[in-house]
Amino acid sequence: MTQKNETPALIVSLLVTGCLLGAGAWWITKGSRIDLSQTNLPASPQSSVSSTQVNWSSVQNVPSGIFNYGGSTSWAPLRLSVDSTLQAARPEFRLRYVDPAGSTASSTSGIRMLLDGQIQFAQSSRPVSPQEQQEAQQKGFSLREIPIAIDGLAIAVNSSLNLPGLSLGQLRDIYTGQVTNWKQVGGSDLPITAFSRDSKSGGTVELFIEQVLNKQALGSSVQIVSTTTEALRKLGATPGGIYFASAPEVVPQCTVKSIPIARTNQFVAPYQEPIATCPTRNQLNTKAFQDGTYPLTRNLSVIVKQNNGTEQKAGEAYANLLLSTPAQEAISKAGFVRIR
Repeated sequence: MTQKNETPALIVSLLVTGCLLGAGAWWITKGSRIDLSQTNLPASPQSSVSSTQVNWSSVQNVPSGIFNYGGSTSWAPLRLSVDSTLQAARPEFRLRYVDPAGSTASSTSGIRMLLDGQIQFAQSSRPVSPQEQQEAQQKGFSLREIPIAIDGLAIAVNSSLNLPGLSLGQLRDIYTGQVTNWKQVGGSDLPITAFSRDSKSGGTVELFIEQVLNKQALGSSVQIVSTTTEALRKLGATPGGIYFASAPEVVPQCTVKSIPIARTNQFVAPYQEPIATCPTRNQLNTKAFQDGTYPLTRNLSVIVKQNNGTEQKAGEAYANLLLSTPAQEAISKAGFVRIR
């Protein structure tokens, strides 16, 4: 009798236990889903890449109108290819390049025109100098550098010259007139003919004088040329010639050859190994430029006037457009090293 009365109670107890277990399992499963959705897990490589994709159209705060700009000749390939693509993608943001009056285009002339209010933003292949920043502050604003690409200086010699490379010290001795024959630096018994643009011609020469010559003046025997085109033509016709310029202007050339350089003893080439034979063009040593193992690298930067006005808005918009995904791809195709 007692056993019969306990049976229903046992059944009810089992049912309650089953319900509790089921509810517990449901709660654990649901709780697990909530925890996973709220945990800051690392993004997958695919989602990480897609989240950094910025197209022309997604760049915000791009003003409408015509905006004057100017500056570095090293930017010429970017003005030709990247800026034209930018114009097609964002026609409301119209660009007009302005040459300086009475002087050649350069980083220095571009920053000067920006300081004088002749352009809205500048293109530079060197940092803003303390003197330029001081002048800007005296006029009530500051200058901001926004890097958009990596460039380097490449050393070019006549294609007949057999030389493993040059150290920065040897380059300094050549361009200050201490070394005058290639046999003094491991080459043939051949007089050296050094070419350079004028020391006031822009950021490329200024960088060379600062980083290689330790701010010493170019030697009196250095032959001054007006453009890189003229220099490369003369270099191709001068067996003992040497010249330096922006790497994308030198590395792909067939009429001359670029050579490895070293801070001390370890030579690093500005081109990708193995060296190509024309008509195949050499490509930039992108990795060495990005990680800094190549001794002479620099940023190409947009110089923006920080004045909370139209100039600042235009300059920041131009930099942001150049940092977008399609622009960085175009910069790479133009021969420079992308910064993103």
